Amino acid sequence: MTSVADPAMTHSRSPQAVAAPVASTRDIRLDFFRGIAMFIILCAHTPRNFFTSWIPARWGFSDATEIFVFCSGMASAIAFGRTFDRAGWALGTGRVGHRVWQVYWSHICMFFAIATLLAGIDHLGDFDKTYIGSLNLWKFFEDPGPELVGIFTLTYVPNYFDILPMYMVILAMMPLMMALSRVSLWAVAGVIALIWVFAQRSVLEVLGLSHLHLGFPAEPWSDRKWFFNPFGWQLIFFTGFAFMRGWIPKPPVNLVLLVVAAVIVIANIPLSNIGVREFGFDWARDWRVGHRGLFNKSDFGILRYTHFLALAYLCWVAAGEGGARLKVSGEGMLARLWRGLLAMILKVGQQSLAVFVFSMFFARLSGFVMDQVGRTTWNMTLANFVGFGALIVVAYTVAWFKSHPWRVAK
Repeated sequence: MTSVADPAMTHSRSPQAVAAPVASTRDIRLDFFRGIAMFIILCAHTPRNFFTSWIPARWGFSDATEIFVFCSGMASAIAFGRTFDRAGWALGTGRVGHRVWQVYWSHICMFFAIATLLAGIDHLGDFDKTYIGSLNLWKFFEDPGPELVGIFTLTYVPNYFDILPMYMVILAMMPLMMALSRVSLWAVAGVIALIWVFAQRSVLEVLGLSHLHLGFPAEPWSDRKWFFNPFGWQLIFFTGFAFMRGWIPKPPVNLVLLVVAAVIVIANIPLSNIGVREFGFDWARDWRVGHRGLFNKSDFGILRYTHFLALAYLCWVAAGEGGARLKVSGEGMLARLWRGLLAMILKVGQQSLAVFVFSMFFARLSGFVMDQVGRTTWNMTLANFVGFGALIVVAYTVAWFKSHPWRVAK
């Protein structure tokens, strides 16, 4: 690894902190797969959307959330890692803090936008259901004073709204990992693994240490914790971060690893939602009930991690070095169509925070519209593709604003 550029501390770094060169440019595979994840997340959050019956998550334990968090770790290694290298630990920490601040206000705005949408629907119409109840926001609207405090202090985090808080906490852990990397990369790995272990409720219960379970309270009137436990999910984030920093060397492309990864992915199918639902593996249903801790989504169970790494390796190999197989040459119609589609997917991946916030709002709006017109195969398909188009428009619009075009306008 290129030395962490804080001259005041250069003399104190141990040899163990040296690894491979740090990535300094974005790999299009990063934006491509993060863009794909954004489209899947929109489908997954649209109520009663039949598209979700066949998304990749139904074929194994991991899903689009792992893609999003893993790729965010990779992107953070490029964006923030260079600041730590160039400007030192203190300013690198400041840069991370600024990003946490941005994500925090994105979370706050997203909550109020969605809550207002649902309350407006309930206020303006007489429908078959109460829409604030669809996200279990009864407490907020019954007694908003205490819950406003909870929203702003992140002690009240309804399930639909806990992805960004999870991301904030993981980002806040980055300066610690960068500091530990000056001592030893083994120290980084050890701390990440230890934090993950103490986030596994099922493991701690077996050891009689359930009172030590790491997590944040999600609401003041119960003992429920955030659905996405950042202390579990940091494992996949920092795996992506470590790959992009060069702390972990990229895996070789060989037949043995390809076979192992393929076997893991295929072996997941009988245990998956599809395996139980479509193929009738009743034994798998019983196994899932008895081993939930191994693939628990909230705490990020180990089988989710294993499945994702295997699937990610296959996709990484399929995309080719630097995403070479994603690019096509030629002037044929199909080649031009693919290049246009690829450009849109990459743009969505590059603007993932804005796209994610918009998609969560649009999913509830789309669900309401579908409730009124009725769900058929054709109009639900149309609704999904309208949503995809909206995400693309948002991505290009945000990119345009970020380019500050008024600075060069004459």
